[in-house]
Amino acid sequence: MSRSRPVFQLQTLLGPAGRSLGLARVSSTAAPGSMDRGNVISYKDMKVLVDSGNARIIDVRLPGEAANGRIANSVNIPVAEVEEALKMDPETFKMKYGVDKPRMTDENLIFHCHMGRRGAQATEIAITLGYAKARNYAGGYKEWSEKEVK
Repeated sequence: MSRSRPVFQLQTLLGPAGRSLGLARVSSTAAPGSMDRGNVISYKDMKVLVDSGNARIIDVRLPGEAANGRIANSVNIPVAEVEEALKMDPETFKMKYGVDKPRMTDENLIFHCHMGRRGAQATEIAITLGYAKARNYAGGYKEWSEKEVK
């Protein structure tokens, strides 16, 4: 039996508590309820949404990272603040971040970071809080900036 199997079983038993302890990063085996392809958006689809203005884009990088470039119309909420932010009442959210709080029913709530890992983490948090259609732009700002160079 591989070493990751007991960790996977512990993740399954502990659920979100196990992930908060960092156990989700120990095993390469996906935990139940983890991101699947339906929760990931490609560059091509992201480009269409950005160009149309029909996306709620949350950049979960640190403010210093976001200051070096960003995807149009994104709002910066570092991954460490995502859960607290999504639990805020709409008025507090708007005062803090300058935009309307995403609705649980938003079709195009997209999280991104630099290369996808923190974006996936933020997407999982959002889904756990009831934002069932939240997605991660796995290519992140790295892919975006490489493909958007004109």
